[in-house]
Amino acid sequence: QVQLVESGGGLVQAGGSLRLSCVASGRTYSRHGLGWFRQAPGKEREFVAAIEWSGARLYYTDSVKGRFTISRDNAKNTVYLQMNSLKPEDTAVYYCVATYRSISSHLQSDYDYWGQGTQVTVSS
Repeated sequence: QVQLVESGGGLVQAGGSLRLSCVASGRTYSRHGLGWFRQAPGKEREFVAAIEWSGARLYYTDSVKGRFTISRDNAKNTVYLQMNSLKPEDTAVYYCVATYRSISSHLQSDYDYWGQGTQVTVSS
C-alpha cells in the first residue's frame, strides 16, 4: 500500500500562486508515475498534470499549460504542483495520484493510489 498526503492548498486571489506538495509513504517505489487531478463543485473529476518517474515526461491538461508546473523529488518521495496565475475556475479539490507503472497518464484508471485531497479556492 502507498499513502499519499497532500498539503499546500488554501485561499488565494486571482493572479496569485500556490504550491501543492504530496508526500508518498508506505510501499513507495522511485519509479512511480505521479500526478494531480482536481474536482470542482458540481463537476466531474479531471486530469491536471502528470510526471513520469524520471521527470523527463510531463503531461498537462490544456487549461493549465503555461501556468502550472509539476515536478518531483524522488529522494523525498514527493511530487509538487506549482500553480501560478491562478483563476477562479481553478477552484477545486486537488488530488495527488500514484501508479506503480513508470508512466505519465491523464487517465484516472491508470492510477492505483489517491490522496484525500486539498482544497484550493481562488477568489475573483
